[in-house]
Amino acid sequence: MRLQFFGKLSIAEQLDEGYRIGIRRHNEEVRKNRHILSRIIDCVKFCGAFELALRGHDESQSSDNPGIFRGLVDFVAALDGVLKEHLENATVFKGTSKTVQNELLDCMLSVVREHIIKEAQSCDFLSIQADETTDVATQCQLVLVLRYIDAKSNIQERFFAFIPLHSATADSISTALKEHLAVIIPENQKRKLISQAYDGASVMRGATAGFASFFSRSPKRTDVLDKVVARRLPTSSSARWNFHSRAVNTVFEQREDLIRCFEMIRDSSDFDPSERQEHLPCCSRIQILIFFLQLFHNIMPHVDLLYAKLQKKEIDSVHIKKSIQQFQEDIQKIRNSLHSLVDQSNEGGGPQPKRRRSLSPEVHKRIAAEVHETWNVLSMQKKFQALKWNTMERFSFTNHLVSATLLQADRFEQYTLEFPENALSMTLKAYPVLNSNKLKTELSLIYSKEEFRTCCGAVDLLQLFMENNLVDVFSETVTLLKILITTPMTTAEAERCFSTLKRIKTFLRNSMTQERLNALAMLSMEKRLVIEITDFNMKVIEKFASQKERRAKFLFK
Repeated sequence: MRLQFFGKLSIAEQLDEGYRIGIRRHNEEVRKNRHILSRIIDCVKFCGAFELALRGHDESQSSDNPGIFRGLVDFVAALDGVLKEHLENATVFKGTSKTVQNELLDCMLSVVREHIIKEAQSCDFLSIQADETTDVATQCQLVLVLRYIDAKSNIQERFFAFIPLHSATADSISTALKEHLAVIIPENQKRKLISQAYDGASVMRGATAGFASFFSRSPKRTDVLDKVVARRLPTSSSARWNFHSRAVNTVFEQREDLIRCFEMIRDSSDFDPSERQEHLPCCSRIQILIFFLQLFHNIMPHVDLLYAKLQKKEIDSVHIKKSIQQFQEDIQKIRNSLHSLVDQSNEGGGPQPKRRRSLSPEVHKRIAAEVHETWNVLSMQKKFQALKWNTMERFSFTNHLVSATLLQADRFEQYTLEFPENALSMTLKAYPVLNSNKLKTELSLIYSKEEFRTCCGAVDLLQLFMENNLVDVFSETVTLLKILITTPMTTAEAERCFSTLKRIKTFLRNSMTQERLNALAMLSMEKRLVIEITDFNMKVIEKFASQKERRAKFLFK
């Protein structure tokens, strides 16, 4: 039979069968290579998410310090036989070199950025936050953060890039921002950029660092502090308000022991007399100190509350206006109680459980007179007035943000009696895109309904419209809400980016490239987004395979 059919079989069919077998073998090899590369990508993502250094001192096979990445790959290989076999036998592509790490990081950064750009281009309005700092390598870094409402009506503040600057001038900053915004926002969507937030104010002080500095600069004084107080004093921070609050509260709680420390240093022969005279406060200054401790101990809880509210991503102009008003009212109450505070400080600043050397009545009168003369009630009232105006100035909104008052739920009942025509006219002037007649009709209906009066802020009101399918009914109000929500009230997210920058680019990692820095920062700050992106590893592999011609096979036929 074989002899009879010899030479009569179709060569094309035989070639087709061989071609199919070749494709099947090729795809099996690709599937295996992709599995291995996906495991390596997981290791890189893990190191990036937890801000761990990938490379070690020596990455050779026999090294005792190959780095976290190599150690993690070896750990995963112990649980994955395919990866273990690959690491033991690979000759063409092993996947653990520094070059492959950098290429994978570039691909991950590209995939996440494309997702963010897609979200930004599909949203209705967009705002940016920008701030600059100097990293450990003395390189000026400008951070760019995007704020928008995504398709699920959630507020997003996305880190986009650290941009290196040759100088922190207005021209260089504007040029860098325009180049990156041209990639994010197409020419026909420029009108959606409604807000830009820049933190250019030097609002923090504390160069002398207060009590903590007084004790830390001398081992002898530190030893006295440890013996009497049995704890160290927290230092103030130039970037976080709550660190000042922690320092004030600690000093206030330990004020009696600290005064004992001063007295021991003053009376001890171990300290140089000139040093004691230069640094130690006199009795009258201690009374003034106690007065200010009590004062700021009363103020700082309100500062902490305001600080906590300002750090939230969901903060909007409607909500923040109420918070600022409440803060000003609380400061006013403290101002009104200054008389009792001065009297309390003159009496010794509260309970004194530890007996100290008593002072004569004449000395008490002189100290009280100095406190009153130096910080009398009238001068303190002026200072509180300055604090109040400083608060109003710092958190003052430009005229177009008066529109936030239109959507304050606690005013809806009042607006049913008298419609806020002035605020509406200023809103329409700021946002000409809104239809005046339709917006007024919608607001009048909102003010008259009990269902809307329980909403706290613009975000809650927008969610109410979304959940009840009222977006089309209240289209103009929804547009106004999206504008107000998209407009950032603080630049807290930019400061969080700088905190991440300082953890990633450290003294021991100060020579990393800008691309690697951006990729590691993106994996850390947007780790939740990386998890949510569908088939993230596969998208990274596609980009990795298409970058250049590779000897290892990663593309299916």
